[in-house]
Amino acid sequence: MTAIRATAVAAAACATVLAVATHSSAINSYNATPAPERTEVGALVATWDNDGDPATPDRVDWVCSGTMIDADTFLTAAHCTTDWPDNVRFHVSLDQDVQAGLDAAAKKYPGDPAAQARAVAVEGTAHSHPGYPGPAADTHDIAVVEVPARKMASRWSFTPATLPTAGLLGELGTRQLDSADWVVAGYGTQEAVNGPGGQTHPGGGVRMKAPVTFDALNDAWVRLAMTAPQGNGGACYGDSGGPNFAVLDGRRVLAATTITGDSPCYATNVTYRLDTPGARSFLSPFVDLP
Repeated sequence: MTAIRATAVAAAACATVLAVATHSSAINSYNATPAPERTEVGALVATWDNDGDPATPDRVDWVCSGTMIDADTFLTAAHCTTDWPDNVRFHVSLDQDVQAGLDAAAKKYPGDPAAQARAVAVEGTAHSHPGYPGPAADTHDIAVVEVPARKMASRWSFTPATLPTAGLLGELGTRQLDSADWVVAGYGTQEAVNGPGGQTHPGGGVRMKAPVTFDALNDAWVRLAMTAPQGNGGACYGDSGGPNFAVLDGRRVLAATTITGDSPCYATNVTYRLDTPGARSFLSPFVDLP
């Protein structure tokens, strides 16, 4: 997967390229391919103030990844939707190449970030888990963006992802999870590249996918291996909030969302389980759970 740009955007970092905290993940360049068929996977786009005049936004960028889980609910990570300036507005895009769309919109609507965002995405309302950030055992790093279903349907054709039933991953156990086919998807940047100025993470803004393999299951987390020699790809900066699909009992299930991993984006994708009581309790007001 190409590594995603920045997964949590702290207000203090808004003047730069949405670079941020250690959260992250994006799709690495190795063993990755474009994912035009994953039309339910989208990018979180934000507009916000950066010049001290909150009357109008002056920045726009894609910041994280996520997944449509019904006609009007986009699932992402709480660290993608918190710690922003007060006038931040969130949008959802299901375009295959969001970065190209934003580049074209910048030329068409120069100096108008709001118009640029509308050109590629639909505005929505974010809801972060009220318990975020929680303890390491369960950080409650989950959020949704509610978007108008009619506007989404008028711009994109997609089938919402299938969520897991309660406790599914625990019921299946590590042996079945280890034998399952896992795929991570997102818009993130690529793995670290060494250069004269240090490490950088190129790319991002295009929906990609890559195979990963099961590593470990914890109460709130699924750890997935991104190691290239095993044929894996993986997530990086900007993939935060994006999906990790597994084929379980013959069905493609959105088992977990990307949250964090190792900073070079080479080894492990740490993902938030969606079959736990905590995740399901948060999601239940927004979507019909299986």
